[in-house]
Amino acid sequence: MSSRDWGKFLILAFIWGSSFMWIKVAVADVSPFVLVTFRVFFAVIGILAIILITRGKFPLEKRWIGVFAFLGFFNVTFPFLLISWSEQYITSGMASILNSTVTLFTFLFASFFIPEEKMTWLKAMGIILGFAGVVVISLDDIGSGLGFVQIGVITSLIASASYGAANVFGRIKTKGLEPNAQAFGQLTAAFVLIIPATLIFDPAFTLPNQPITWFALVLLGLLNTAVATWMFYSLLNSVGSTRTSLVAYFIPLVGVILGILFMGEKLSWGLIFGALMIIGGVLWVNYGTRLVKKPG
Repeated sequence: MSSRDWGKFLILAFIWGSSFMWIKVAVADVSPFVLVTFRVFFAVIGILAIILITRGKFPLEKRWIGVFAFLGFFNVTFPFLLISWSEQYITSGMASILNSTVTLFTFLFASFFIPEEKMTWLKAMGIILGFAGVVVISLDDIGSGLGFVQIGVITSLIASASYGAANVFGRIKTKGLEPNAQAFGQLTAAFVLIIPATLIFDPAFTLPNQPITWFALVLLGLLNTAVATWMFYSLLNSVGSTRTSLVAYFIPLVGVILGILFMGEKLSWGLIFGALMIIGGVLWVNYGTRLVKKPG
C-alpha cells in the first residue's frame, strides 16, 4: 500500500475503534433510541455532503428500495441500537472486542448463501475458536448467574450477527451499485425506520444534558459513520478487499486502549485471552486455509 493508503487505513481503524468510547459517553446521558436517532441523522447529512462534493450518483430506481430497507435495518438501525443498549452494562473495550465477531458471523452466513464460500472443517475450527473467546471474556461473571453483563454480551453478539447477515445480503444484492449511493440509501432507510421506532419505544425523547454528549452524537454521525464509510470504500477501491479487511483487527486494540485511557476501564486476563482467541479465530477463518497445503 502507498503511504496515503496506509494513512487512510490507520485513520479508519482509529475512527471505528473510537466509536465504542463515544457510544459509552453518549449512552450515559441519553437513551439508545435518542443516540441512534441523532447518529443516523448526522450520518445522512454527512454522506449527502460527501456525495454532492464528489458528484456521486443517487440511487433513484425503485428496485433498490427493498434492498435499502433491509440494509438500513440490519446494517444500521438494529445493530446500532443493540450496541448502544449493551454499552450501558459492558465496557466499551469489551464491546469493541465482541464486535470483531462480525467476520465470524459473515463467514457463517456466507457458507449457506454464497457457493464459493462453503464451510470447511478448517473454517469451522476458526469459528469455534472465536466464539470460545467470547465465553472466556464472560467467565468472570458467569458464576453470578445471568445478569445484565451477560445480556449485554449476548446483545452485542446479536448485533454482530446482524452485521454479518447484512454483509452477505449486500454482497449478493448490491452488485453494480455505486458505494456512496449504497451508503446514502441504507442510511436514509435507517433514519426512516428509527423515527417511528423511537416514537413508539421512547416517546419522551429526552435531549442530551451535557455538551460532551452532543459532541459525541455529532462525531458518531459525521465522522464515525459517514466519513468512515466513505474512507472504507475508498480503501476498498484502491487496495482491494483483503487488505482493507485487516482494519477489523485494529479496531478492538483501539477500543480497549481508549477505554482504559479515557473511561477508566480495567484490563483483565480473561479479556486479554478472550480477545486473542476471537482475533485468532478471525485470522484463521480468513487466512488459515491458505496456509494448509492441499495434498499433491
